[in-house]
Amino acid sequence: MKTASLVFATTVVCATSAAAEDLQFLLTNESSSDVTAFHVSTSSSDSWEENLIDGGILAPGYEINVLISDGQTTCVYDVLAEFADGATLEDYNLDLCEMGSYTFSD
Repeated sequence: MKTASLVFATTVVCATSAAAEDLQFLLTNESSSDVTAFHVSTSSSDSWEENLIDGGILAPGYEINVLISDGQTTCVYDVLAEFADGATLEDYNLDLCEMGSYTFSD
């Protein structure tokens, strides 16, 4: 597996708790299409946060470390990915702390 040396961070403006920690996980693309956008939001949110790979792509066969530093104390997030072939993927209620990684595949 090829590793891209990119780390993306969200800087969502919100109240920061003393117990808040940054969340880091590995994002892997094992699909046949480039990931052109990747969004995460807390599962309690009604909207998607900014594109974490804005201006970039995650090509098939590559992985990146993603850093979420949004000041939240939760580990449970929803994810939205957009692909170069026009496909989208939404996945909900993921405990990214416990999972440690997320993989796109066909």
